[in-house]
Parts: sequence; structure tokens; C-alpha cells
Amino acid sequence: MKTQLDISELIENGKIRNELDFERAMIADRKLRVLSKENPKFKSVRKKLRDLIEQYENQNWSTNSNISDKKLSESDVAELIAEKERLFIQRRKELIRKKLKSLNLTQQDFGKVLGHQSKSYMSELINGVSPFSLKDLIVINQILKIDLTDLVPTFLPHSDRVKIRTTIKKLDNPKLKLSNDDLIIA
Repeated sequence: MKTQLDISELIENGKIRNELDFERAMIADRKLRVLSKENPKFKSVRKKLRDLIEQYENQNWSTNSNISDKKLSESDVAELIAEKERLFIQRRKELIRKKLKSLNLTQQDFGKVLGHQSKSYMSELINGVSPFSLKDLIVINQILKIDLTDLVPTFLPHSDRVKIRTTIKKLDNPKLKLSNDDLIIA
């Protein structure tokens, strides 16, 4: 399950495929704008991402495209999920930085612990521009003592939530029930 956008993967694919990735790309573009001031390497990445965003907008949101109520609803849900992910990543970033500071470690030093030599790559991870690997998250949990629920988002895309709810209803197992609050986006 994707819990955040992998910009390099998106650029490699050369296309934004859905509303959620579009909303994630918009957030990533804002992050890259800030990061490109610190590191010029991000300027070319941002340019490629902006081209993909423009292409998606022209195909899906131009005056010539048919914008239905369903499309608007899908966009609203995607925006909500992407914003929730952004807030989660921001909180995770703050927790990691706070722990690093308390241990007198720089991002670059901790990057070496994780096996990442590039200062800019560690910045990408911390800022949510590139996703942490599962190994990275386990090391962060064990060394920095940050709870896994603060490192790994626990919300699911709408399509997964619908499939799970439908399957549980079909199973009709009295011991396997969801409350109305389960699997919702808070």
C-alpha cells in the first residue's frame, strides 16, 4: 500500500494516474519549491513534476473535460487523504528531528546509521519527498524509540476501505464486525 507519493517513481512512470496521486503531487511540488532553494538538484525534479501536474490537469480538469459530480467527490476525498498524509509526515518529521536533537545527532549522522550517505537523500526522507523503507522505519523505531504508529500511517485509501467493509459483510461472521468508526478518515 502506498502511503505517500514516491516522486522518482511517478516521474519514471511519466504520468499521474489518479486524483490521489494528483493531490500528493501538488503537495510534493510545494515541498520541492522550498527544498530547491537549499539544493539546486531539486529544481529539475520539480520541473518534471510540474509538467506531469499540468498534463494531468489538462486531461482531467480542463473546460473541455466532463467534470461530473462523481469526479468532484473523488477529488474531495483525494484532497482529504493527501492532506491527512501531509500532516502525518509533518508530525513524523517533527518527532524525528526532536529525537535527533535530544541525542545530539544531525540528520546526516543518522542517515549514516540508516545506511544513506547522501545528505540530500536524508532530507528527502525526513521531508516526505521520498518514502522511508520499512527497514528505515524499524531502525528509527528501535534507535529513536518513536512508536511505529507515529512512523507508519494507519489510514487506508477509500477503495481499500470499501473492499474490506464489503468482504466483512459477505463473510457474515458475528465475531468479525466493524463499528461505524472503523476504517473511516478522521
